[in-house]
Amino acid sequence: MHNQSLIIDTTIEPCPLCGGNQNNLYHRDAVRQYRQCGACHLVFVPQQFHLSIAKEKKEYDLHENDCEDEGYLRFLSRFSDPFVEKLGVKQQGLDFGCGPAPALASLIEQHGHSVALYDILYNDDKSVLAKKYDFICATEVVEHFCSPGKEFEQLFEMLLPGGWLGIMTKMVRDEASFKTWHYIRDLTHVAFYCTETFSYLAKQYGATLAFVGADVIFMQKSLSGE
Repeated sequence: MHNQSLIIDTTIEPCPLCGGNQNNLYHRDAVRQYRQCGACHLVFVPQQFHLSIAKEKKEYDLHENDCEDEGYLRFLSRFSDPFVEKLGVKQQGLDFGCGPAPALASLIEQHGHSVALYDILYNDDKSVLAKKYDFICATEVVEHFCSPGKEFEQLFEMLLPGGWLGIMTKMVRDEASFKTWHYIRDLTHVAFYCTETFSYLAKQYGATLAFVGADVIFMQKSLSGE
């Protein structure tokens, strides 16, 4: 267990999203450090503080994401309701990071779409990652990305031209609120985004960007596919 007596590693770890080397200590608590990239503004946890896959799964298993839970379905509907309005008729999509229960996929399939499932811990069928999709959902998963630069590249590569990437994640507001933020108490969360970070991503991939509420973000890949 890391604690505040631990000497801070001053080695510059490149930003895991944009690769930039201009990052500074953003916050430090009794368990780990958080650094912020000066280019894309991602706040990230250095790799030395990441959990092992086994410990991550143990943490995930504590989450109660039941397909029959009305509260959980209402939570997901804040994403699914506006997202399905963006989609065409009978489209093919992917729920990336679906977890143990395909609750979101069920909500979207009620509108006539088909949704493939992928989760590195619960549904590690890599064949679905070799296909192209009209839309991809990534709800409550991007904060778990250890290498968000590679993972976002993978997501946009799987999207067809004009396709939609829908994200649900809590966003960083400021340093003062970050220190007491419940989101950083979950040790499986290692990447924290703000509006500037998503603006960087949209520019990087030539995508349009829309913020829907405080924690829902939509990006549409250009029709040219570039």
